[in-house]
Amino acid sequence: MRALTLLSRFAGASFPFWVLAFAVLAFFQPAWFKGLTGAIVPLLGLVMFGMGLTLKPEDFGEVIRRPGRVLIGVLAQFIIMPGLAWLLCRLLGLPDEIAVGVILVGCCPGGTASNVMTWLARGDVALSVAITSVTTLVAPLVTPALVWLLASAWLPVSYSAMFLSILQVVLVPIALGFLAQRLLGERVRLAVDVLPLVSVVSIVVIVAAVVAASQAKIAESGLLIMAVVMLHNGLGLLLGYLTGRFCGLPLAQRKALSIEVGMQNSGLGAALANAHFSPLAAVPSAVFSVWHNLSGSVLAAVFRRMEEPRGD
Repeated sequence: MRALTLLSRFAGASFPFWVLAFAVLAFFQPAWFKGLTGAIVPLLGLVMFGMGLTLKPEDFGEVIRRPGRVLIGVLAQFIIMPGLAWLLCRLLGLPDEIAVGVILVGCCPGGTASNVMTWLARGDVALSVAITSVTTLVAPLVTPALVWLLASAWLPVSYSAMFLSILQVVLVPIALGFLAQRLLGERVRLAVDVLPLVSVVSIVVIVAAVVAASQAKIAESGLLIMAVVMLHNGLGLLLGYLTGRFCGLPLAQRKALSIEVGMQNSGLGAALANAHFSPLAAVPSAVFSVWHNLSGSVLAAVFRRMEEPRGD
């Protein structure tokens, strides 16, 4: 079991490499991974179940202790990234399916990888976890509403269908994981120890399946999608930090807000796009999954060197 735990830690630490490696492999050998598209939703549900296993009541204590700062993060998450996505799609005149995919990933809640990056950046991890948890729990209501509002100009969007999908792949698995943790107590510790490995394998398979399913379209539009994703992510990280500065938050919380806003639950974006639109619409989420882990790691290294100026 110790070996499995060590393997899990290694997988978590090298997560960006595996996502990138299998994305490239799926592009050049799509036949190997095309059959995995049916596993996207179950695997995302497994990741969300794992999140439920790790959630604790004290994670929401931050909401009670500092509700204003958590609210700033939640609002920034659901205003900055959706707004940037819509603006980029308009300015660049993106094709319909790609535009919907960019908007969809922008409307998703924060990704759990943001908590790890915040810790590496010496940011406020408690605030990061609180914002991730709250945005994830309200996503069934907020994400479909934002997608309907912003993406309907490109393709038809069904609020009710998307609401039910997020309920099934996010809220229900999280609730089951949380319930299992409360009922089983310490007996879930072994499962928690290998969660990084499970999450890495799940996200890698999701990304590989999406890339394989849209290999031809990526060959046509890959550079455009990559450019949009890099702009979207980079501006999100910057505006998240500036929002914290504008609101007078200390440096550790500005770091958390920057990473929280810029890093999305791209697995959810890929699953929703694949289920409600097309494999091509899922490509921005797959590319985002690769890119935001790389950019987040670099930013965390930069943030780690930043400290509050000391008074005289």
